[in-house]
Amino acid sequence: MDSHYSLGIDTSNYKTSVAVINTEGDIICNLQKYLDVKKGERGLRQSAALFQHVNNLPALIQRAFASIKEGGKVDCVCTSARPRPVEGSYMPVFNAGVSAGKMLAAALDTAYLAFSHQEGHIEAVKHDSPLKDVKRIVSFHFSGGTSEALLVEENKIDIVGGSKDLAFGQVLDRVGVALGTAFPCGQELDELALSCQSSTQNLLPKIKCADGYINLSGIETKCQRMIGECNDAVLVAMLFQRLGESIEEMILQLHKKYRINDFLFAGGVSASTYIRKMLRSDLPQLNICFGEPALSTDNAVGIARLGGKKIWP
Repeated sequence: MDSHYSLGIDTSNYKTSVAVINTEGDIICNLQKYLDVKKGERGLRQSAALFQHVNNLPALIQRAFASIKEGGKVDCVCTSARPRPVEGSYMPVFNAGVSAGKMLAAALDTAYLAFSHQEGHIEAVKHDSPLKDVKRIVSFHFSGGTSEALLVEENKIDIVGGSKDLAFGQVLDRVGVALGTAFPCGQELDELALSCQSSTQNLLPKIKCADGYINLSGIETKCQRMIGECNDAVLVAMLFQRLGESIEEMILQLHKKYRINDFLFAGGVSASTYIRKMLRSDLPQLNICFGEPALSTDNAVGIARLGGKKIWP
Protein backbone atom coordinates (compact mmCIF):
# COMPACT_ATOMS: atom_id res chain seq x y z
CA MET A 1 0.00 0.00 0.00
CA ASP A 2 1.23 3.49 -0.83
CA SER A 3 3.00 5.23 2.06
CA HIS A 4 3.45 8.68 0.54
CA TYR A 5 0.88 11.37 1.24
CA SER A 6 -0.22 14.91 0.53
CA LEU A 7 -1.86 16.84 3.36
CA GLY A 8 -4.27 19.66 2.55
CA ILE A 9 -5.65 22.45 4.73
CA ASP A 10 -8.54 24.76 3.83
CA THR A 11 -9.83 27.51 6.11
CA SER A 12 -12.85 29.00 4.37
CA ASN A 13 -15.23 31.46 5.96
CA TYR A 14 -17.46 28.81 7.56
CA LYS A 15 -15.54 25.51 7.75
CA THR A 16 -12.13 24.29 8.89
CA SER A 17 -10.97 21.37 6.73
CA VAL A 18 -7.99 19.00 6.71
CA ALA A 19 -7.53 16.12 4.25
CA VAL A 20 -4.93 13.51 3.38
CA ILE A 21 -4.60 11.73 0.02
CA ASN A 22 -2.15 9.13 -1.28
CA THR A 23 -0.24 9.03 -4.58
CA GLU A 24 -3.28 7.59 -6.39
CA GLY A 25 -5.43 10.52 -5.30
CA ASP A 26 -7.41 8.30 -2.94
CA ILE A 27 -8.87 10.05 0.09
CA ILE A 28 -7.28 8.77 3.30
CA CYS A 29 -9.22 11.21 5.45
CA ASN A 30 -11.50 14.18 4.87
CA LEU A 31 -12.05 16.06 8.13
CA GLN A 32 -14.28 19.10 8.48
CA LYS A 33 -15.61 21.26 11.28
CA TYR A 34 -18.19 23.99 10.80
CA LEU A 35 -17.53 27.30 12.48
CA ASP A 36 -20.05 28.27 15.17
CA VAL A 37 -22.57 30.90 14.11
CA LYS A 38 -25.11 32.09 16.68
CA LYS A 39 -28.73 31.35 15.85
CA GLY A 40 -30.34 34.23 13.97
CA GLU A 41 -27.05 35.56 12.63
CA ARG A 42 -26.15 35.40 8.94
CA GLY A 43 -22.40 34.95 9.18
CA LEU A 44 -19.20 35.80 11.03
CA ARG A 45 -16.73 38.64 11.02
CA GLN A 46 -13.41 37.64 9.46
CA SER A 47 -11.64 38.11 12.79
CA ALA A 48 -14.09 35.79 14.58
CA ALA A 49 -13.82 33.18 11.82
CA LEU A 50 -10.00 33.36 11.89
CA PHE A 51 -10.01 32.82 15.67
CA GLN A 52 -12.18 29.70 15.35
CA HIS A 53 -9.95 28.26 12.60
CA VAL A 54 -6.88 28.68 14.80
CA ASN A 55 -8.65 26.78 17.58
CA ASN A 56 -10.01 24.04 15.29
CA LEU A 57 -6.83 23.17 13.38
CA PRO A 58 -4.72 21.38 16.05
CA ALA A 59 -7.32 18.66 16.72
CA LEU A 60 -8.08 18.14 13.02
CA ILE A 61 -4.38 17.91 12.12
CA GLN A 62 -3.83 15.41 14.95
CA ARG A 63 -6.68 13.25 13.60
CA ALA A 64 -5.27 13.54 10.07
CA PHE A 65 -1.88 12.20 11.16
CA ALA A 66 -3.59 9.36 13.00
CA SER A 67 -4.99 8.23 9.62
CA ILE A 68 -1.49 7.92 8.09
CA LYS A 69 -0.06 4.44 8.38
CA GLU A 70 3.06 3.94 10.45
CA GLY A 71 6.19 4.80 8.48
CA GLY A 72 4.26 6.87 5.95
CA LYS A 73 5.80 10.08 4.64
CA VAL A 74 4.00 13.38 4.03
CA ASP A 75 5.59 14.63 0.81
CA CYS A 76 3.86 18.01 0.88
CA VAL A 77 1.66 20.23 3.02
CA CYS A 78 -0.76 22.30 0.94
CA THR A 79 -3.10 25.13 1.88
CA SER A 80 -5.69 27.41 0.36
CA ALA A 81 -4.10 30.86 0.59
CA ARG A 82 -6.67 33.09 -1.15
CA PRO A 83 -10.20 32.93 -2.59
CA ARG A 84 -9.34 33.01 -6.32
CA PRO A 85 -6.16 32.51 -8.40
CA VAL A 86 -5.85 36.19 -9.35
CA GLU A 87 -3.70 39.06 -8.14
CA GLY A 88 -5.22 40.92 -5.22
CA SER A 89 -7.54 38.11 -4.13
CA TYR A 90 -7.44 38.05 -0.32
CA MET A 91 -9.44 37.07 2.76
CA PRO A 92 -7.96 37.02 6.30
CA VAL A 93 -9.45 33.61 7.18
CA PHE A 94 -6.99 31.83 4.89
CA ASN A 95 -4.09 33.08 7.03
CA ALA A 96 -4.98 30.49 9.66
CA GLY A 97 -4.36 27.62 7.26
CA VAL A 98 -1.31 29.25 5.70
CA SER A 99 0.39 29.75 9.08
CA ALA A 100 -0.38 26.22 10.24
CA GLY A 101 0.70 24.75 6.89
CA LYS A 102 4.03 26.57 6.80
CA MET A 103 4.86 25.58 10.38
CA LEU A 104 3.88 21.98 9.74
CA ALA A 105 5.94 21.78 6.53
CA ALA A 106 8.96 23.25 8.31
CA ALA A 107 8.62 20.80 11.20
CA LEU A 108 8.35 17.86 8.78
CA ASP A 109 11.10 19.23 6.51
CA THR A 110 8.80 18.79 3.53
CA ALA A 111 7.42 20.92 0.68
CA TYR A 112 4.87 23.65 1.28
CA LEU A 113 2.47 24.55 -1.57
CA ALA A 114 -0.32 27.13 -1.76
CA PHE A 115 -3.37 27.26 -4.02
CA SER A 116 -6.63 29.17 -4.14
CA HIS A 117 -9.85 28.04 -2.47
CA GLN A 118 -11.57 28.10 -5.87
CA GLU A 119 -8.96 25.85 -7.50
CA GLY A 120 -9.41 23.41 -4.64
CA HIS A 121 -13.18 23.32 -5.13
CA ILE A 122 -12.82 22.53 -8.82
CA GLU A 123 -10.17 19.84 -8.33
CA ALA A 124 -12.13 18.14 -5.55
CA VAL A 125 -15.02 17.35 -7.91
CA LYS A 126 -13.15 17.10 -11.22
CA HIS A 127 -10.66 14.41 -10.14
CA ASP A 128 -13.23 11.59 -10.05
CA SER A 129 -15.59 12.98 -12.70
CA PRO A 130 -15.99 12.05 -16.38
CA LEU A 131 -14.41 15.44 -17.12
CA LYS A 132 -11.13 14.61 -15.37
CA ASP A 133 -9.08 14.78 -18.57
CA VAL A 134 -11.16 17.31 -20.52
CA LYS A 135 -9.01 20.38 -21.20
CA ARG A 136 -11.72 22.98 -21.78
CA ILE A 137 -14.84 23.17 -19.62
CA VAL A 138 -17.12 25.63 -17.88
CA SER A 139 -17.09 25.10 -14.12
CA PHE A 140 -19.73 26.70 -11.94
CA HIS A 141 -18.53 27.63 -8.46
CA PHE A 142 -21.66 28.16 -6.36
CA SER A 143 -21.11 28.64 -2.64
CA GLY A 144 -22.02 30.87 0.28
CA GLY A 145 -19.99 33.79 -1.03
CA THR A 146 -19.34 32.96 -4.68
CA SER A 147 -21.53 32.41 -7.73
CA GLU A 148 -19.29 32.34 -10.78
CA ALA A 149 -19.19 30.61 -14.14
CA LEU A 150 -15.55 29.86 -14.95
CA LEU A 151 -14.01 29.01 -18.29
CA VAL A 152 -11.28 26.52 -17.35
CA GLU A 153 -8.60 25.91 -19.98
CA GLU A 154 -5.46 24.05 -18.87
CA ASN A 155 -4.20 26.14 -15.91
CA LYS A 156 -6.13 29.29 -16.81
CA ILE A 157 -9.42 30.26 -15.17
CA ASP A 158 -11.54 33.18 -16.43
CA ILE A 159 -14.89 34.40 -15.09
CA VAL A 160 -17.44 34.27 -17.91
CA GLY A 161 -20.71 34.48 -15.99
CA GLY A 162 -22.41 34.31 -12.62
CA SER A 163 -24.15 36.67 -10.24
CA LYS A 164 -23.35 40.38 -10.24
CA ASP A 165 -24.60 40.95 -6.71
CA LEU A 166 -25.57 38.27 -4.18
CA ALA A 167 -24.27 34.72 -4.33
CA PHE A 168 -26.73 31.81 -4.46
CA GLY A 169 -25.61 30.76 -0.99
CA GLN A 170 -26.22 34.25 0.39
CA VAL A 171 -29.80 34.21 -0.91
CA LEU A 172 -30.46 30.81 0.66
CA ASP A 173 -28.82 31.78 3.96
CA ARG A 174 -30.68 35.09 4.25
CA VAL A 175 -34.04 33.52 3.49
CA GLY A 176 -33.28 30.50 5.66
CA VAL A 177 -32.28 32.57 8.70
CA ALA A 178 -35.48 34.62 8.28
CA LEU A 179 -37.43 31.34 8.30
CA GLY A 180 -35.66 30.23 11.49
CA THR A 181 -33.30 27.57 10.09
CA ALA A 182 -29.75 27.17 11.33
CA PHE A 183 -26.88 28.85 9.44
CA PRO A 184 -25.61 27.74 6.95
CA CYS A 185 -29.09 27.00 5.65
CA GLY A 186 -28.59 25.35 2.25
CA GLN A 187 -29.01 21.69 3.17
CA GLU A 188 -32.09 22.24 5.34
CA LEU A 189 -33.75 24.39 2.67
CA ASP A 190 -32.92 21.81 0.00
CA GLU A 191 -34.71 19.13 2.03
CA LEU A 192 -37.65 21.48 2.57
CA ALA A 193 -37.94 22.18 -1.16
CA LEU A 194 -37.82 18.46 -1.96
CA SER A 195 -40.59 17.78 0.57
CA CYS A 196 -42.98 20.18 -1.14
CA GLN A 197 -45.62 18.35 -3.20
CA SER A 198 -47.51 21.50 -4.23
CA SER A 199 -47.77 22.28 -7.94
CA THR A 200 -49.14 25.80 -7.49
CA GLN A 201 -48.11 28.62 -9.82
CA ASN A 202 -44.72 30.10 -8.99
CA LEU A 203 -45.35 33.56 -7.55
CA LEU A 204 -41.70 34.62 -7.55
CA PRO A 205 -40.37 36.65 -10.49
CA LYS A 206 -38.14 34.93 -13.02
CA ILE A 207 -34.45 35.79 -12.80
CA LYS A 208 -33.24 37.43 -15.99
CA CYS A 209 -29.97 36.26 -17.51
CA ALA A 210 -27.89 38.27 -19.99
CA ASP A 211 -24.65 36.96 -21.51
CA GLY A 212 -24.25 34.47 -18.66
CA TYR A 213 -24.81 36.98 -15.84
CA ILE A 214 -27.70 37.39 -13.39
CA ASN A 215 -28.73 39.49 -10.38
CA LEU A 216 -30.20 37.83 -7.28
CA SER A 217 -30.96 40.67 -4.86
CA GLY A 218 -34.45 41.14 -6.31
CA ILE A 219 -35.64 37.60 -5.66
CA GLU A 220 -34.15 37.63 -2.15
CA THR A 221 -36.13 40.79 -1.37
CA LYS A 222 -39.33 39.26 -2.79
CA CYS A 223 -38.88 36.11 -0.69
CA GLN A 224 -38.41 38.17 2.47
CA ARG A 225 -41.68 40.00 1.77
CA MET A 226 -43.55 36.74 1.19
CA ILE A 227 -42.51 35.06 4.43
CA GLY A 228 -45.68 34.40 6.39
CA GLU A 229 -47.89 34.85 3.34
CA CYS A 230 -47.53 31.23 2.20
CA ASN A 231 -46.32 27.89 3.48
CA ASP A 232 -42.57 27.85 4.14
CA ALA A 233 -41.96 24.71 2.06
CA VAL A 234 -43.90 26.16 -0.87
CA LEU A 235 -41.92 29.41 -0.73
CA VAL A 236 -38.59 27.57 -0.59
CA ALA A 237 -39.61 25.26 -3.46
CA MET A 238 -40.54 28.29 -5.58
CA LEU A 239 -37.17 29.87 -4.76
CA PHE A 240 -35.23 26.73 -5.73
CA GLN A 241 -37.19 26.48 -8.97
CA ARG A 242 -36.31 30.06 -9.94
CA LEU A 243 -32.65 29.58 -8.97
CA GLY A 244 -32.52 26.38 -11.01
CA GLU A 245 -34.06 28.11 -14.02
CA SER A 246 -31.46 30.87 -13.85
CA ILE A 247 -28.65 28.30 -13.78
CA GLU A 248 -30.17 26.55 -16.80
CA GLU A 249 -30.29 29.82 -18.70
CA MET A 250 -26.64 30.54 -17.84
CA ILE A 251 -25.67 27.09 -19.09
CA LEU A 252 -27.52 27.53 -22.38
CA GLN A 253 -26.07 30.99 -23.03
CA LEU A 254 -22.51 29.89 -22.26
CA HIS A 255 -22.96 26.72 -24.32
CA LYS A 256 -23.90 28.84 -27.30
CA LYS A 257 -21.24 31.52 -26.77
CA TYR A 258 -18.23 29.25 -26.11
CA ARG A 259 -19.40 26.12 -27.95
CA ILE A 260 -18.88 24.03 -24.84
CA ASN A 261 -20.91 20.96 -23.91
CA ASP A 262 -19.07 20.06 -20.68
CA PHE A 263 -20.19 21.71 -17.44
CA LEU A 264 -18.78 20.92 -13.99
CA PHE A 265 -20.39 22.04 -10.74
CA ALA A 266 -18.44 22.80 -7.55
CA GLY A 267 -19.28 24.55 -4.29
CA GLY A 268 -21.76 23.91 -1.53
CA VAL A 269 -24.87 25.02 -3.42
CA SER A 270 -23.97 22.44 -6.08
CA ALA A 271 -24.67 19.73 -3.50
CA SER A 272 -28.39 20.54 -3.71
CA THR A 273 -30.39 17.46 -4.67
CA TYR A 274 -33.20 19.68 -5.96
CA ILE A 275 -30.89 21.57 -8.33
CA ARG A 276 -29.15 18.39 -9.51
CA LYS A 277 -32.40 16.65 -10.39
CA MET A 278 -33.72 19.71 -12.17
CA LEU A 279 -30.67 20.30 -14.37
CA ARG A 280 -30.26 16.64 -15.31
CA SER A 281 -33.93 16.41 -16.24
CA ASP A 282 -34.14 19.66 -18.23
CA LEU A 283 -30.77 19.59 -20.03
CA PRO A 284 -30.09 15.96 -21.04
CA GLN A 285 -28.40 17.09 -24.26
CA LEU A 286 -25.44 18.56 -22.36
CA ASN A 287 -22.73 16.89 -20.28
CA ILE A 288 -23.51 18.21 -16.80
CA CYS A 289 -21.33 16.73 -14.05
CA PHE A 290 -21.65 17.02 -10.30
CA GLY A 291 -19.20 15.79 -7.72
CA GLU A 292 -20.11 13.78 -4.67
CA PRO A 293 -22.17 16.02 -2.35
CA ALA A 294 -19.52 15.65 0.39
CA LEU A 295 -16.84 16.94 -2.00
CA SER A 296 -18.98 19.76 -3.39
CA THR A 297 -19.03 21.63 -0.08
CA ASP A 298 -15.95 23.28 1.43
CA ASN A 299 -13.18 20.72 1.97
CA ALA A 300 -9.41 20.28 1.74
CA VAL A 301 -9.42 17.28 -0.60
CA GLY A 302 -8.94 19.34 -3.76
CA ILE A 303 -6.08 21.28 -2.16
CA ALA A 304 -4.33 18.04 -1.20
CA ARG A 305 -4.83 16.64 -4.70
CA LEU A 306 -3.43 19.77 -6.34
CA GLY A 307 -0.32 19.42 -4.19
CA GLY A 308 0.03 15.78 -5.09
CA LYS A 309 -0.07 16.63 -8.80
CA LYS A 310 2.80 19.07 -8.30
CA ILE A 311 4.94 16.72 -6.24
CA TRP A 312 4.37 13.34 -7.84
CA PRO A 313 5.07 12.62 -11.55
